[in-house]
Amino acid sequence: MLRRLLLCGCLYFISFDIWSQALGFSLADGRTKVQFPIEIYNNLVVVPVVLNGALPLKFILDTGVRTSILTQKAFTDILNLSYARKYTISGPGGEKLIDAYITNNVSLELPGVLGRGHAMLVLEEDYLELRNYMGTDVHGILGYELFSRFLVKIDYEKKILTLMTPSRFRPGRKYEVLPIRIEDTKPYLTTPVVLSDGTQFTAKLLVDTGASHSIMLDPSTDTRITVPTNRVSSVIGRGLGGEITGKVARIKSLQMGKYKLDNPIANFPDPNSYFDSLKLGRTERNGSIGGEIMSRFKVVFNFSREEIYIKKNHAFKKSFHYNLSGLTVKAKGSKLNVFEVTEVRRESVGDKAGVKEGDLLVSINGVNTSELNLNLINGFFNMRVGKRLNIVISRKGERIKTEMRLEDQI
Repeated sequence: MLRRLLLCGCLYFISFDIWSQALGFSLADGRTKVQFPIEIYNNLVVVPVVLNGALPLKFILDTGVRTSILTQKAFTDILNLSYARKYTISGPGGEKLIDAYITNNVSLELPGVLGRGHAMLVLEEDYLELRNYMGTDVHGILGYELFSRFLVKIDYEKKILTLMTPSRFRPGRKYEVLPIRIEDTKPYLTTPVVLSDGTQFTAKLLVDTGASHSIMLDPSTDTRITVPTNRVSSVIGRGLGGEITGKVARIKSLQMGKYKLDNPIANFPDPNSYFDSLKLGRTERNGSIGGEIMSRFKVVFNFSREEIYIKKNHAFKKSFHYNLSGLTVKAKGSKLNVFEVTEVRRESVGDKAGVKEGDLLVSINGVNTSELNLNLINGFFNMRVGKRLNIVISRKGERIKTEMRLEDQI
């Protein structure tokens, strides 16, 4: 489960040096609209990008990022790109988190879209382990530079991305118009939230396509935000400083214009589990809305008018569940076809089945995991409450058979 809670907060301090760089996204051949297929992994949108006309890569489309990011310096080294500056980004107490570089005059091309003269932040290595926790080769993150130029329409159901000039779009009557505020290059929605105890308040939430969760609420931002008693402790994501811990529970509802989403899963980060990226930069907020919510709609972002247009899709009525197996798995190896258990939630069915951190998954219900990808494995582990899974694991060379029945702990 991917989170980018730390990344944008850290980048605020260095992005002003590259903010003045001329951005050059435009639609090719004078077109006013382009459309192309996308990939969806764990509610995250992945788009094809060609770097400097030579290197085909894949980037996450992320409303929470100001400047384009390349996750591994090896790619820019291949192209012999020069670096204008090196940064060492530190966390609390001066502990080093990452090394990063700025490279200028980069071209970024998407299908039917040209991009010239960009600056890019290049990480020394993939500190967030994007490819491992998404189970596919992902090389970077693309954000505000694209959203500021075009209307961006994401059809999660059909897996189609549409980019168009603002004058071209006329929302149909079935679209709900949500006013947003663009602050420090990021979109914020102010909307009613009802907690599990019935407390209702208006929350300011980052609309974050680069996070896979439903909703995140930070209790430190408002005394009314309390963690429900029926909750589980878990790793809720990864940041530049490592794992981010917190509590996971249900709230009663989240309002999105006329749409009410009942009993969504909410993440509540532990105090000091990550340094306060919520308040870095110029904007304070109560939390964020992620891909598990947004993927239930067809969504159009109109940054120029500070509006979002949403229309529910077939996933809207889907129930919210949180990791029915209690297992977190990452893909390893050059082909991403080795699957290692990195977390076993206490008292979960995975825990009761005897699965341990470091175990390798060999088969699930008779299907060898070498024939699967991480998306399919997570699909098995979240199929439905009561589903029985027979799994074979490898532990220090020994093969062990076990069984679990999927269960919703919250």
